[in-house]
Amino acid sequence: MNGGPSGFTNAPVTRLFIVASAIFTIFFGIQGRFGTLGLSYQDIFGKIRLWKLIMSIFSFSSTPELMFGLYLLYYFRVFERQIGSNKYSVFIVFSILTSLLLEVLAVALLKDPTANLVTPGPYGLIFASFVPFFFDIPVSTRFRVFSFFFSNKSFIYLAGVQLLLSSWKRSILPGMCGILAGSLYRLNVFYIRKAKFPEFISSFFSRITLPSMGSPHATSSSSTRHSVGNLPSYPARQMERNYPPPMQSAVEPSEDSINTLVSMGFDRNNARQALVQARNDVNVATNILLEAQSH
Repeated sequence: MNGGPSGFTNAPVTRLFIVASAIFTIFFGIQGRFGTLGLSYQDIFGKIRLWKLIMSIFSFSSTPELMFGLYLLYYFRVFERQIGSNKYSVFIVFSILTSLLLEVLAVALLKDPTANLVTPGPYGLIFASFVPFFFDIPVSTRFRVFSFFFSNKSFIYLAGVQLLLSSWKRSILPGMCGILAGSLYRLNVFYIRKAKFPEFISSFFSRITLPSMGSPHATSSSSTRHSVGNLPSYPARQMERNYPPPMQSAVEPSEDSINTLVSMGFDRNNARQALVQARNDVNVATNILLEAQSH
């Protein structure tokens, strides 16, 4: 399934989070300290270990979990492109803190001082992202394998199930807490969906992130990642004000390109019109749609 333009175009926060998660996981893996991570009753209500709490947010406990986790985080960069880096940062903080609070409550109720009840890793963020994935990302293709029916979203769900069951009870608990956190965000509890960080914080993180790995066409309009919203439909004439009309010899956009934009949440007709103007360049078409939303 496609998550839009390749690389981290218009997704600097996702890039920073993935890099941090990979570094922390490799660091603890090299030192053989995976067993020291995870949350237990003693870590919270006994001898409080703040460093362990923070590291457990980023570091996975095994290589398979790292691979599936980073794959899902990389795909879910589509949400940062939709709502903008500032609001996506709010989503990350809200998901992590809310799921962490729910995990602490669950550990307190279970009261098992001898076991790590919660596996480490950004499970809260990953499984919170499945909520908008379920509701907001449309199915663009369906296919059948033997007697089983699949869609372009099936492989993301399968990767999520694999990660959810990777450590059995220890991973199911944070996964369910993440889904609850994502549901609370979608319900707009405390009007969280309207919240934004101050601009100086956004500017700070934009300066410390690495250069974009995306297409140079898309990076030229990286400021449009703050355009956001619920992706309403925009008339073609609005996009034509920002970009010149296509050449008469422009070919009809390919179905794969249209499906790529639709999977990012854009309206199908707008996606087709943008691709015609962009001469079937998905990166340029993405920028046309994002800029149209910002007006």
